[in-house]
Amino acid sequence: MTVAPARAPGLWNATLLTKVMLALTIVVSAFPIYWMIVIASRTNDDAVAVPPPLFPGGNLGANIRRVLANEDAHFVAGLVNSTIVATTVTVSVVLISTLAGFAFARLTFKGRKVLLVIILLTMIVPLQQMGVVPLYRLMVSLEWTGTLKAVILPYLLNGFGVFLMTQYTEQAVPNELVEAARVDGASTLRIWWNVILPAVRPGMAVLGINTFMLLWNDFMWPLIVLTPDNPTVQIAIQSLNAKYSTDYVQIFTGTALSVIPLIIVFIAFGRQIVGGIMEGAVKA
Repeated sequence: MTVAPARAPGLWNATLLTKVMLALTIVVSAFPIYWMIVIASRTNDDAVAVPPPLFPGGNLGANIRRVLANEDAHFVAGLVNSTIVATTVTVSVVLISTLAGFAFARLTFKGRKVLLVIILLTMIVPLQQMGVVPLYRLMVSLEWTGTLKAVILPYLLNGFGVFLMTQYTEQAVPNELVEAARVDGASTLRIWWNVILPAVRPGMAVLGINTFMLLWNDFMWPLIVLTPDNPTVQIAIQSLNAKYSTDYVQIFTGTALSVIPLIIVFIAFGRQIVGGIMEGAVKA
């Protein structure tokens, strides 16, 4: 006699209060994006109308063309620059953090704990605010001001990423698995590539999404070190504003366009998170 496995309670078996709270959370989270699209498809008169419009209009295409043709904002250049900066930094942070996490979690070397404590201390100190002046002077001495190198270099390594991947590697990769790979003759780099990376893929996806969003939304440092002719997307959105009045439609349209790469990155990395979780569940 075989006993059928008990089914886990699904969403539709939840209480009414849970369903209402979930629906309310979805509405509250999605409303800013919906409102952004509504204003981006309207005119400035509609944006300040009372009562405000609740449904999209028919001006989205014209507003997008007006944003892309804005000679003061350099919006297309901002999109390209932000893509280059965010992608480069994300790849660097994920790669270095995964290597460092493997070293701190599963390798034994002198000074390991001291180095990890130093990395944790860098997370406590607000380096971005305290280091603006010396960092800017460094960029001036290197003659990098106005170039993307000045935006990329300070973010290539992230203390939070190292800490996250260290903790994730300790939980996801048993030490016995690493020792078994060593017995089979695998080198340290081979172990990292064939054993560590597949196991920590969800953690890498989380770190990748967090890093990409951080760089994509960064405003202060690019504003300081870049020129208006070579902006990132956040600086370009600021430049969309009219000189003597607030052009809500251009700002909301530019913001809507800038959100598209974030959605693409979230979908791509989100699949890695779900795939890693499901793979771990099957193995368990």
